[in-house]
Amino acid sequence: MTDTNPRFKRVLLKLSGEALMGTQSFGIDPSILKRVASEISEISKLGVQLGIVIGGGNIFRGLHSKAFGVGRVAADQMGMLATIINALALGEALNRIDSKARIMTAIDMNKVAEPYIRDRAISHLEKDFIVLFGAGTGNPYFTTDTAAALRAMEINAEVLLKATKVDGVYSTDPESNHSAKPFSKLTCHEVLKRNLKVMDLTAISLAMDHNLPIIVFNLKKKGTLLRVVSGEKIGTIITGE
Repeated sequence: MTDTNPRFKRVLLKLSGEALMGTQSFGIDPSILKRVASEISEISKLGVQLGIVIGGGNIFRGLHSKAFGVGRVAADQMGMLATIINALALGEALNRIDSKARIMTAIDMNKVAEPYIRDRAISHLEKDFIVLFGAGTGNPYFTTDTAAALRAMEINAEVLLKATKVDGVYSTDPESNHSAKPFSKLTCHEVLKRNLKVMDLTAISLAMDHNLPIIVFNLKKKGTLLRVVSGEKIGTIITGE
């Protein structure tokens, strides 16, 4: 049985845009959005202060810029705007179920969301708002993984929770290689040495330099987020050593 006493007081959750897509090939699946919002709301109501960095790959990925005939900088900016669409959708879903959410963006767009200011973000968290960070770092060439590591350190999160569609970190892609070996625990150094595709190298390096632990878990399994926050040993923990 899951212990409902949370292990962590403040966490940063990294969601991919694809997490909201479900089985669709594009966009946001309303049923998935509702379920994810419900699970986030559940842990927030336990007293966990929660920041969220969300990707935009369900709408546009800057790495696909060549296929669209646009330059990398413009493509990354398009990707940043996609993350804001996802943040707005998730924020509205949370507010509809009586969870207080605030959206902050790394790109100034005052009529849409608040500009990201570290002290204000921490103030929102201390008032039990769920804070969604949109637009990544606000700079091209940096992924939302890097934004997640950066925001986690800025808000003094105890842990970075990396939500994925598999049960943790594997030696190779478990969806294409059924003999892939799962890891229960790794260090950031081991992730870099083995070239494991958990998060981008900048994010892992930041976590290692600042001793930020990362827990990689499967968001597709209902209730897993609560189990992780409650301290169950599931998924893969990556220590900042």
